[in-house]
Amino acid sequence: MTKNVSISPEGIEYTLPTEEDYQKEFEKVQKLVKEAKNQGQEIVVVMGVGFVGSVMAAIVADTTDENGKSPKFVIGMQRPSSRSFWKIPTINLGLAPIKAEDPEVEPMFARCVKQKKTLIATYTNDVLSLADVVIVDVQLDYVKEDLGKVITGNVDMEALEESLGIIAEHISPETLVLIETTVAPGTTEQVALPLMRRIFKNRGIKTDPLLAHSYERVMPGKDYVKSVRDFWRVCSGVNEEAKSRVVRFLNEVLNTDEFPLTVLDRPIESETAKIIENSYRATILAFMDEWSLFAERNGVDIIKVIEAIKRRPTHSNLIFPGPGIGGYCLPKDGGLGIWAYRHILGFEDDIFKLTPAAIDINDTRSLHAAQLVRDGLRNMGLPIASAEVLILGASYREDVGDTRYSGSEILIRKLSEMGAEIRVHDPYVDIWWEFKNQEIYPNHSKQVFFRNQKKLKDLNIEKDLDKALYDIDVLVFAVRHNDYIDLNPDNIIEKIGKPIAVIDCFGVLGDDKISRYLELGCEVKGLGRGHIKRIKEKIHKK
Repeated sequence: MTKNVSISPEGIEYTLPTEEDYQKEFEKVQKLVKEAKNQGQEIVVVMGVGFVGSVMAAIVADTTDENGKSPKFVIGMQRPSSRSFWKIPTINLGLAPIKAEDPEVEPMFARCVKQKKTLIATYTNDVLSLADVVIVDVQLDYVKEDLGKVITGNVDMEALEESLGIIAEHISPETLVLIETTVAPGTTEQVALPLMRRIFKNRGIKTDPLLAHSYERVMPGKDYVKSVRDFWRVCSGVNEEAKSRVVRFLNEVLNTDEFPLTVLDRPIESETAKIIENSYRATILAFMDEWSLFAERNGVDIIKVIEAIKRRPTHSNLIFPGPGIGGYCLPKDGGLGIWAYRHILGFEDDIFKLTPAAIDINDTRSLHAAQLVRDGLRNMGLPIASAEVLILGASYREDVGDTRYSGSEILIRKLSEMGAEIRVHDPYVDIWWEFKNQEIYPNHSKQVFFRNQKKLKDLNIEKDLDKALYDIDVLVFAVRHNDYIDLNPDNIIEKIGKPIAVIDCFGVLGDDKISRYLELGCEVKGLGRGHIKRIKEKIHKK
């Protein structure tokens, strides 16, 4: 890829803007903003049009008031890098810059760009000077230096601090700045506010920035839009004016009639709420890891146990973790709190025990799944080196196309380290960027934790399941995609042409299918499926 080109996931090349393009771009946007203001619209700039920012921008642009009119004109703003610039022309064509299973997403972008004309995207920072509201959705990563040791990691604050500085250099004193990015507790008050105050002072502005924080609870999948628009929100502001402004804004753009806002006193409280919320869920998932191992070693089917427990309403949120915990939030958010305690809030003692333990367990759970693949092959008298392994499922959860922090990634990297040849099938994922771009992946590719990773940059997602199955040695059910639930063992083995090792990482197989694979001469293993040995003994007795 040349440096002056940005290539979309569909392979479309877009030339990056040159210095002389910036003024023309600003003048074009300025004209549109003037027209919007003449119609009484509030100007909202969304900084960062990634997974959260792009959909938030479209939701705000799609807002209607009591008269059925559009009260907001939204400008999505993205840095014009070779990695991300393509999102700008994509949005301006009325297309979503993210792949989504939610049927609301594509029509909403088309409607706001082409019909309502309330949404545009640009690359010039100068548009910040036109904003009444700026929403910050800049990515904030937690970089892990060691696999399974979150405590040694750190927060990469550079992009966020740079973005906040750019905002403070351009906005008017009356502009509301709403941080939606999940940040380390204390960031809004002890990093963002002093930084912006200093720049305001240098500009001769004597008032404080109107700075607020409100985190989203976005979930990929079929209810992607609803998880942003039709869901409860928590918010706060650095002062009373900022607080009242953010409450008014969120009430205007979100469905707060059905899902009322929770307003907290200080940003550190709303920041902490997001971190605890996700750390709690990560801990529940990690809790099941040790009991899953217990089940495997003592003839217990953990899936049946969990279903029995969940009949008690107080325990209905008990979840089987599968081969690893993915998504952008749960694997990292606790780390933001641990890091903030020392590096923003200034404490030196070690109060965190459960939170880092949960993250470490979740991060390394896939390594055991790789051991099951090895053991399954060993029981068939086959080595894992050069074995053809088909992974069913690349995404981090069922029926979505999101591969961020997917448990399947660590599983594949460990299997590759052990010498296996990898194939992947997933109906929802077209390109697995964590492998395709592993040499240039932002911050820290997980390839650094394993040997023998270079060949994985050529790993492709196979869309034809029959083709993917041909002559494999191992079939791994890694994700509970609906497409995999009803696969027939007889059909599978007929297409493969021989008995194989079958590894169930997510409770996909019922006892009837486990029995049938065993009857067909296969070796079957599963995370937490200790009862498989009993089924095998029964079949052998027959």
